[in-house]
Amino acid sequence: MNNGRILRRTFLAQAGLLALAATLPVGAQDLAKPIRVGGTLPLTGPLASVGVVHKIAEEVFIDQLNARGGLLGRKCEYFLLDDQSQPANTRTLYERLVTADKVDLLMGPYGTSSIIAAMGVAQRFNKLFIQSSLGDPSLAPYPMQFPALSIGPDPRITDTELVLDAFASTPTPPKTIAFVTSKFPSAQVIAKGGEEVAIKRGMPVVLSLQYEFGTRDFGGIAARIKDANPDLLWSGAIGMEASQLLDAMNRIDYKPKRHFYLFPAPGPTAAHADADGLTSLTLFEDHEPFNKNPGADAFIAAYNERAKAAGLPFPQVDYQAAGEFAAWQILEAAATAVGKVDEQAMAAWLKANTVATVIGPRSFEGNFNSGKADSKLKQVQDGKWVAVWPASFRPPGGKFIAP
Repeated sequence: MNNGRILRRTFLAQAGLLALAATLPVGAQDLAKPIRVGGTLPLTGPLASVGVVHKIAEEVFIDQLNARGGLLGRKCEYFLLDDQSQPANTRTLYERLVTADKVDLLMGPYGTSSIIAAMGVAQRFNKLFIQSSLGDPSLAPYPMQFPALSIGPDPRITDTELVLDAFASTPTPPKTIAFVTSKFPSAQVIAKGGEEVAIKRGMPVVLSLQYEFGTRDFGGIAARIKDANPDLLWSGAIGMEASQLLDAMNRIDYKPKRHFYLFPAPGPTAAHADADGLTSLTLFEDHEPFNKNPGADAFIAAYNERAKAAGLPFPQVDYQAAGEFAAWQILEAAATAVGKVDEQAMAAWLKANTVATVIGPRSFEGNFNSGKADSKLKQVQDGKWVAVWPASFRPPGGKFIAP
């Protein structure tokens, strides 16, 4: 069966504990059993460079959770499967987690298409579903799904409004814009909404171009961008596509005056020789004031250490890692508040309450349980990501570098 490999983080000396558990009363036996959480990530395939970021964040959370006594006084065991960046695999693997592995709880995968596939399984089995990276909330009407990212109910409009507001604050705001996007579902939708925002603001769209997700040859696309020569390139790049597009533009001696990338792989993008000044969205970065959020300092230290040991080209926390960590904080908060693994009760509690997370307070009112939009703009500066807009989220002495 093409169902990927399984990675188990088991925190019990199982043989000895199972023998001991057999002699305990029923309540004590329950406490001796781990709470089993299952999910997938793209550990291989075109999204693997981002999948590894989520994997490290999960490992950090689970280790910290078990070090402080586990979930509801029980150790947490995580069943992680490789969906190989394929939504069809994701659906099959989540069915396996529920029916064969019989996990107690689910955690969502990375990537819009895989999240929607997994969410269909969760809905069929009436499972709580917390996810960290869905880019289009309108695709998630399931009432027991809860997004970790505070991108609001309509990022197709608010994301580009944020970008244009930021650039409007600079001495020479862009006058023309090009939209070049992957056909990855959320990117495609947000790019279309972005065009609507630009037109409404009277900004001519000099290029509107879509390409197949997983494209590797960006030569022709780069040439089209150079011919259009926009004041601002808006790229719906996913994962390594951002670096590949930068490479292609470099080969024809072209660098955009200003450029924005929607969902780039954080490390490879920041490390690219042509990335200085490049912008993207964020909810969390490795600097003040984000490190003041609950649990952020310990998370940053642990994640950065593991990312460095894993050889990541950008071994610092960014919003992808923080969003994954926040998703687990949401799961822990709901279980702790309810006092047991009762998914209906946990969902009801989340709908009515606010959770303190590393990306800030997270609530789930409104359409699609999305809460309010709280995205920021970040920029590559000297090989590092720095939050630049709104100005209150810049680090001490920070500034937005733009023409």
